Amino acid sequence: MNINKKRIYLSPPHMGDKEFAFVTEAFKSNWIAPVGPHVDMFEKEFCKYIGARYAAAVSSGSAALHLALILLGIQSGDEVICSTLTFAATANPIIYQNAIPVFVDSELTTWNMDPSCLEEAIRDRVRKGKKPKAVIVVHLYGQSADIDPILDICSQYDILLIEDAAESAGAYYKEKHTGTYGKFGIFSFNGNKIITCSSGGMLVSDDDALIQKAKFLSTQARDPAPHYQHSHIGYNYRLSNILAGIGRGQLYILEERVHARRANFDFYKKELGGIPGIQFMPEAEFGKSNRWLTCLTIDPLKCGFTREDVRLALEAENIESRPVWKPLHLQPVFQEYPYYGSGVAEELFDKGLCLPSGSNLSKEDIQRVVKVFIHVYQNIMKL
Repeated sequence: MNINKKRIYLSPPHMGDKEFAFVTEAFKSNWIAPVGPHVDMFEKEFCKYIGARYAAAVSSGSAALHLALILLGIQSGDEVICSTLTFAATANPIIYQNAIPVFVDSELTTWNMDPSCLEEAIRDRVRKGKKPKAVIVVHLYGQSADIDPILDICSQYDILLIEDAAESAGAYYKEKHTGTYGKFGIFSFNGNKIITCSSGGMLVSDDDALIQKAKFLSTQARDPAPHYQHSHIGYNYRLSNILAGIGRGQLYILEERVHARRANFDFYKKELGGIPGIQFMPEAEFGKSNRWLTCLTIDPLKCGFTREDVRLALEAENIESRPVWKPLHLQPVFQEYPYYGSGVAEELFDKGLCLPSGSNLSKEDIQRVVKVFIHVYQNIMKL
């Protein structure tokens, strides 16, 4: 690794000018612990931005997803369908409930859940007497899944939909924000997301009673009594007032961050799109991606080099890149669970690479990335 050159990260945090003011306010008021005025305002402002009615700010996207499953009554032995091309955090809460994940393949238009594979999975599980209790669809890398056919299938079989919109704040499906179509939407504000609270998440729904119950469960399920009394098992999942202040500041600049990341994508596509065998993650005509990460596939049969050739060359120049998510049905911890598909997600993993995509990338940074990529291609052409 060339440690003499500045490290270029895949997706670093990018602060604005309001976050510090909100955090300072929390310190001055001494409202440090979970809940507080910034938490309340963050929930309201986030709902207004995405068009949801109610929200619960929690400690992570995983916490939001876990609460969603609890609120839908997912129990031991229940089956929950899940996108396979995603981070393990999408499926882990299913296991927390001792339920069974059923993985569904991607399609090439969005890289997200294939509606035909979803219907195949549901029909087969129903034939086997194991009707799934819920479907978790992921909006991968900020690109919306094709929601309408997925909702139609879920409605046909009376199965509730959860949208894992962890990566898609600022992204839309048919003029409506991701995360607002299903019974629940979940968002992540982890440090590498398009906006961040350092850590944090949001559970949204149009069902006020369920969101109120989520808030109850996320604060250790404390009963309304002058002493500590508990009639239910609860969780320490509520977001702190300090982190909510950061989130409020970040929400103000979300549109700017989307614009910057989309500009990164456009630059990469312009500079690298002409190389044989390079295909960028498409943007479906029915939605607008936030381009959280710029992702592409590399076909070694057409260009003469592999995804790993590029990743290692970038790393040698102190530039972070990463393969796309390894499908969950290939992960050792999930290999025993059912999978339905034709290998699309596997091929995307074999060929896919995520390039540095931070909204604070300088012109010099992004040109460094492109230069290394082109250097790999030119070396192959000389052979």
